[in-house]
Amino acid sequence: MLVLALDTATTDLVAGVVDGQRVLAQTCVATRAHNERLMPEIRRLLGEAGVEFADLGAIVVGCGPGPFTGLRVGMATASALGQALGIPVHGVCTHDAVAAELAGDALVVTDARRREVYWARYSGGERVAGPDVCKPADLSSPAVDVISVPGTLAAQLPIDAPSVTYQPPTPAGLVAAADFSAPPAPLVPLYLRRPDAVPPKQAPKSPALP
Repeated sequence: MLVLALDTATTDLVAGVVDGQRVLAQTCVATRAHNERLMPEIRRLLGEAGVEFADLGAIVVGCGPGPFTGLRVGMATASALGQALGIPVHGVCTHDAVAAELAGDALVVTDARRREVYWARYSGGERVAGPDVCKPADLSSPAVDVISVPGTLAAQLPIDAPSVTYQPPTPAGLVAAADFSAPPAPLVPLYLRRPDAVPPKQAPKSPALP
């Protein structure tokens, strides 16, 4: 089955076409312009893989955790394509997709902005804690074999591991994290906190008005 895999939960725009365990085409681009670049990248990847939208059998999309603005781009795109094509859309935790590419017990950390991080811990390939959000200095974890964390945040973590790297989500990892045997559940974004944008406060009524 041909699967389109998408993730915009991090500063990496991730997309790819996967056939079983074979990745036919993929991209991972560091950008904050997810909205402008996602659909052109999808079209380019389909062309590179030699397939059409109509050939797709399913879509997998990362549901975070991630900042509101970027996360909703991938999820809205996946939902719209799924409805247009009449194919199932499976949402997965972005950190699960990252962990699928790591060996041993792992801690996956991504940038949550506001001087915070999103994290989840894995043992034997299964998530055992998180996802959650906290300040880097407040993050604690039992011993793990590997930590995946952006380089700009690595020095802020009070945790040691034999291996510290940065593994972005990949199309193969997204597909590995999806359960195609189960009916797709409604997509639920993992924001884990209130969005940055808030409704403006109502201005006080002028005493001159009746």
